[in-house]
Amino acid sequence: MRRFARREWGALYAAVRTALVTRKWRAVAMTLGAVCLTALFQLVQNQPWGYGPVQNIGSVRAEDPLWLALLRTPLSLFVPALDLPVWGALAQILLVFGIAEICLGRLRTLLIAYAATLAGTMYARLGIALGPDAPLGLGLPASDAQVVDTGPSAAVVGLAVYVCRRHRAWVTGALVVVAMVVEVLVKSNLAGKEHLAAIAAVLVVCAVVSWRQRRSGPSSGGRSPGGWREGSTRSGAPAIRS
Repeated sequence: MRRFARREWGALYAAVRTALVTRKWRAVAMTLGAVCLTALFQLVQNQPWGYGPVQNIGSVRAEDPLWLALLRTPLSLFVPALDLPVWGALAQILLVFGIAEICLGRLRTLLIAYAATLAGTMYARLGIALGPDAPLGLGLPASDAQVVDTGPSAAVVGLAVYVCRRHRAWVTGALVVVAMVVEVLVKSNLAGKEHLAAIAAVLVVCAVVSWRQRRSGPSSGGRSPGGWREGSTRSGAPAIRS
């Protein structure tokens, strides 16, 4: 078990520990800001005067006009779902966003989180258009068009898969994917299928990154396609070369 843990999480643990020891809270400044923003949205939307404004800036439904859904999608990530305990959303952001911020850098973390969330948002529209009788269970009932779609879960799942791939935690990444598949098999709902859409989008991103790295080859001088060295992140925290 010790050898497995070292092989599976050694590189990830080293990157996170080094960043936290050397930079302390500054290594996860964006994550702490996201936690505070989510807590603020939770506090405001539970006030008689605050529910409407929060819904207007961060609530996404498949029945909304596409332009409005796209406008609200970035902030919808930080609006906790009303039917779920807020501590779950806060814990997900603190743990997964924190690790991702250290290992990927702030910009890449935000881009992956947004791509995963946007994939879920767009899938909801596609699933409803396909209908509940679509092959392979890809469709959704028309009633899901009115479901309020908020929360960080799609972004969290996407970031977890990307970080696992980046640091070669293959078993952990596979377990995340399997858990999401089981979730859909046990309870086939909009949220579960959006998680799978988020995973699919992130896997496409991983494939594109790998392809670009193979094309760049040794002439890239050790730099990733994003333009910075693999041995460091935008936030200045050291990272393990993948």
